[in-house]
Amino acid sequence: METGTIPHTELDGGINCYLTIESGQTYRWTRSDGELYAGSRAPEAWYELAIDGEVVRVRSTDDGLEWESTTDAEPILRRRLRLDDDLPAIVADAPDDTLVEDAYATHRGLRLVTDPPFDTLIAFICSAQMRVERINEMVTTLATEYGTQIEFDGRTYHDFPTPDQLAAATESELRDLGLGYRAPYVVETARMVADGEGHPADARDLPYEEAREYLTRFVGVGEKVADCICLFALEFDEAVPLDTWIRKAIATYYPDCDHGSYAKTSRAIRERFGGTYAGYAQTYVFHHLRTGEATVD
Repeated sequence: METGTIPHTELDGGINCYLTIESGQTYRWTRSDGELYAGSRAPEAWYELAIDGEVVRVRSTDDGLEWESTTDAEPILRRRLRLDDDLPAIVADAPDDTLVEDAYATHRGLRLVTDPPFDTLIAFICSAQMRVERINEMVTTLATEYGTQIEFDGRTYHDFPTPDQLAAATESELRDLGLGYRAPYVVETARMVADGEGHPADARDLPYEEAREYLTRFVGVGEKVADCICLFALEFDEAVPLDTWIRKAIATYYPDCDHGSYAKTSRAIRERFGGTYAGYAQTYVFHHLRTGEATVD
């Protein structure tokens, strides 16, 4: 086992693991006490991730970000939890807007994540009309049933399945695992990626709106899910997924940004949220509203 700590002094703006991992942007983690997305903080609990054949555990301490792993986890954590982002500079770039300012002030240390594109694609196909805790259960179940096992510290972890592994599943099997009507979307999308018809990572080098359009070729992916993939896997920090909470925010706080179509409304709220880091503002506002820190109609 390898261990280490990334000091607070190396993290501009710090990091709050609870806010970052349990804010509805990533579904690849589990928590050692089994209480992920239960709405409670547990400073002693480890957040655990099996990825690319490795296992990483991480938690916040008074000294910094403590980790245990099968490998040197610092590069993994710096990428997955975006530890090199300058949070104070991002907050300073925010627009003069009461809701955004309140969200930033209330949830200090929340960082965007960068998850693998295929994992994110499947996770957000599963997200339709689902609570965050249920999405995490689905993603964890897919890993347990179809992913590669990794042994670490006397326990068995499961990596997320590769496109080939998931494409071998049947619609019936996935329905039995609780995916419901999403089952055929997951199977067909995994098959598309496995057969080389496309890969979500291919969108990374496109201009943002073209990337969003490219992602809608996958079965079960509309514009909102495509925006989630852009923001949480491909680092398009300007992306603003128009989910239920952001649409409620638009109705209550920014009615002039509602232009009917997804594309026009997205452009308007993106500009209102500051453009370059609009996705950061969206993630803070989403969590702010979902946790009841602010009110919407």
